[in-house]
Amino acid sequence: MSNILIVDDELKIREIIKKYAEFEGHTVTEASGGLQAVNICREREFDIIILDIMMPDLDGFSVCREIRKNSSTPVIMLSARGEEYDRIHGFEVGVDDYVVKPFSPKELMMRIAAIIKRSSKSDSDMVKIGGLCIDFTGRMVTIDGKNINMTPKEYDLLFYLVKNRGIALTREKLISNVWGYDFYGDDRTLDTHIKLLRKNLGEYSSNIVTLRGVGYRFEASANQT
Repeated sequence: MSNILIVDDELKIREIIKKYAEFEGHTVTEASGGLQAVNICREREFDIIILDIMMPDLDGFSVCREIRKNSSTPVIMLSARGEEYDRIHGFEVGVDDYVVKPFSPKELMMRIAAIIKRSSKSDSDMVKIGGLCIDFTGRMVTIDGKNINMTPKEYDLLFYLVKNRGIALTREKLISNVWGYDFYGDDRTLDTHIKLLRKNLGEYSSNIVTLRGVGYRFEASANQT
């Protein structure tokens, strides 16, 4: 199964998650603070990280930012707060999913399984649109040979849009297939990811077309193919 890092300053929370994760066959490593988690991640690789926001030494956002400097390991953020700002800020620093405390351990295990399943999928093809090169197998995106660094969720979103290029994709379909579970957020979360993705695509941002009242479509003009 998978190697999971649980980062939370509350022992009880760590114990609950560990109990359910080990029952599912996962191997669990624990960290009681942000600094400890960063140091562990510098020495070891994990398949997924469960990360609390509020910690006394280094908050979850800062931890995720540090991890993203060297790793694209999926991160699920835990928080006792449910403010939209926290969710959006989390997605901006590279969080893959967001769970509000108190949470259902079974639901958390389902979300872990969904993220790991998506992360393990690979396609042997590569798509080139003008100077934009999308390598599905290597999970790499380059523009004119320059590597574009994006969050894991931005990669997932772009890959899904490109694989379904030319097709009108509803918001519901995008959320269902990219997030991979019953999404409890709202459309603004998807719009935020599209905004961040367009920013990273630069001159190719216009390839993501907004379909008002419907969703989005990725398209390439004739002079780009």
